[in-house]
Amino acid sequence: MAETADGRVILVGAGPGAPDLLTLRAVRALEAADVVVHDGLVDGRVLELAPAHARRVSVAKRRDRHTLPQEEINALLVAEAKAGRVVVRLKGGDPFVFGRGGEEVAACRAAGVAVEVVPGVSAALGCAADAHLPLTHRDLASAVSFVAGTCQGLKEQDWRGLAGPGRTLVVYMGVTTAGAIAEKLMADGVSPDMPVAILERGTLDGGRALRTLLADLGDAVVRARVASPALLVVGRVAGLANAEDLTGLAALVAAGRRDGVLAAGAMEQAA
Repeated sequence: MAETADGRVILVGAGPGAPDLLTLRAVRALEAADVVVHDGLVDGRVLELAPAHARRVSVAKRRDRHTLPQEEINALLVAEAKAGRVVVRLKGGDPFVFGRGGEEVAACRAAGVAVEVVPGVSAALGCAADAHLPLTHRDLASAVSFVAGTCQGLKEQDWRGLAGPGRTLVVYMGVTTAGAIAEKLMADGVSPDMPVAILERGTLDGGRALRTLLADLGDAVVRARVASPALLVVGRVAGLANAEDLTGLAALVAAGRRDGVLAAGAMEQAA
């Protein structure tokens, strides 16, 4: 492409996976792209929405292995835009929910590059909807929190008050640390029989919704061979999910029994 004076960066949320959950604005941005800098989890059908001439650049990130460090991604976006190109930075979910979009916007603004953000359906919202799991519910949860479950600094993170009666906790990137997450929450006072939903590959073919109890979370992830991408949803609302029950307690959990009523029977059956 010839250089023009119209170079800019557009951060686009690709949604939780299914291509038809893209927003109309996201589709228009892709259609205008000269360069698409994309995450590894973006569905190939989404990339096909960009023009044939648009250059695709993968900056896939995996646990302990990044194609490009974040600083180099920032520099790439700035350089391509300054060369006069329309650069679409395509991210899974929403750019501002665990997508490091804030860092990329700051880099563009510091370099004097025009930047726009197109929100996407976050993984939490898309995967929960796919499993018929309401993150808030008049009778069960009046608050919801999002946290990252990566190993780095997990023990130092203060999650007290984020999970428990009346609250929903959504854990991103928590598959490999599921057991440690469960121990952390129980140590902070969350009941061992709190329902947990495991949402694997939500909105995509082959996706699964599983349900267990907090005390069994780490073992359940191993038994069911859960693989990323997957979300963990901790709270009474998890009992409402259209999910495979790994504990045999779906009826009791969905009925919303109080912790004291469930505890003895739940632990006995989950053993």
